[in-house]
Amino acid sequence: MKSPETDAFWLRIIYIISAVIVLAVAFLILGPRPEGMEGILDVSGLPKVNALLNSITTMLLIAGWILIKQKKRELHKKVMLSAFGFSFAFLATYVIYHWFKSGPKPYEGGFPEMYYFILISHIILAAVIVPLALITLYRGWASQLPKHRKIAKVTLPLWLYVSVTGVLIYGMLYL
Repeated sequence: MKSPETDAFWLRIIYIISAVIVLAVAFLILGPRPEGMEGILDVSGLPKVNALLNSITTMLLIAGWILIKQKKRELHKKVMLSAFGFSFAFLATYVIYHWFKSGPKPYEGGFPEMYYFILISHIILAAVIVPLALITLYRGWASQLPKHRKIAKVTLPLWLYVSVTGVLIYGMLYL
C-alpha cells in the first residue's frame, strides 16, 4: 500500500495531466490556429483511424471486464493497459487531425437532436473520463484493489460510452 503522501502526489499529477489534456483539446477545437496549418498534412483518413481505435478500445474494455469477472487478473491488466494504449493513440491522432484541419465537420444528417445529444454527452464524458481512467489505472497499478474496484465500476461504463459514441459520431458524420 502506498503512503498517503505518495498517493496524494500521484493524484495531483493525474489531475494536472488531465487538465492539460482537456484544455489542450478544447483549445484545438475552439482556439485559433496559426495561418497556413490547414492542408500542410493530409489528415483526411484520420477520422476512420479514430473510429477504428475507438472500436478496438471498446472491444478491449469488454474483454477486460470479462477477464476480471473470470478472475484472470494478469490477463485483465494486460488487456486494460492495451485499452489505455489504444485510447492514447486515439487522442494523439485526434489532436493531429484537429491541428491540421480547421473546425469540426458539420452534421448534415436527418437527426440533429439525436446527433447533438450524443455529441454533447460524448464531449462532456470524454473530459470526465481522462482523470477517471488515469486514477483507475493508477489504483490498479498501485495494487489498491478495493479503491480500484470502486472507481472502475464508474469508469468502465463511462469509458465504454465515450468509445461507442465516438464510433457513432464518426458514422453519423462520414457514412
